[in-house]
Amino acid sequence: MLTQKQHELLMFIHQRLKEAGVPPSFDEMKDALDLRSKSGIHRLITALEERGFIRRLPNRARALEILKLPDSISPGLKPAAKEKGFAPEVIEGSLSKKVAAPPPRPTSPDEVPTLEIPVMGRIAAGVPIEAIQTQSHSIAMPADLMGRGEHYALEVKGDSMIDAGIFDGDTVLIKRGDAADNGEIVVALIDDEEATLKRLRKKGASVALEAANPAYETRIFGPGRVRVQGKMIALFRRY
Repeated sequence: MLTQKQHELLMFIHQRLKEAGVPPSFDEMKDALDLRSKSGIHRLITALEERGFIRRLPNRARALEILKLPDSISPGLKPAAKEKGFAPEVIEGSLSKKVAAPPPRPTSPDEVPTLEIPVMGRIAAGVPIEAIQTQSHSIAMPADLMGRGEHYALEVKGDSMIDAGIFDGDTVLIKRGDAADNGEIVVALIDDEEATLKRLRKKGASVALEAANPAYETRIFGPGRVRVQGKMIALFRRY
């Protein structure tokens, strides 16, 4: 059985998916339920997920899927058994799909083979920014730098990683993945809403996102609040 707030949130998400095809943001959910902070929404979503009513889709921002509605709801309002709700990618494109990398461009004997890598908007190296972006353009990268796996590029915004040699306006190359070792620089998704570029530190059950600038504090998050979207493998800068 759901609490009143859990029921209200479930129906609000269901209605928004029917009307717009996109789940509401945490701010919209907070305002709709008249809560003071998004942490209350996070707890309600966790409770609904544990009870099997919703599912959070991995590697996406604001991505929620309704699995079932309470038995008291009219069958006509329930989602079809195999219906999938649309949800935007964290960083749109082919990042959540296993798509083979395009073949290297034909080259002359004197040219280095390259691959076209999508640039998926900006990533914050400072105060977190909204993670949902669209592909803006592509850049050619040396094929021998890529290795196996999926890759994408992001333009850096902010100065919190300057002591790691990462400056505002740089382009970072990211290898997609959901795991990283302590000390690696990663694209981290916070509360399924915001993404930032930081150094990862694991402290017990908590995760710390560490800046490389003494002007910024290390931020520590509890279990389940941070998900790795990939780790930085290269940096490019135009002069």
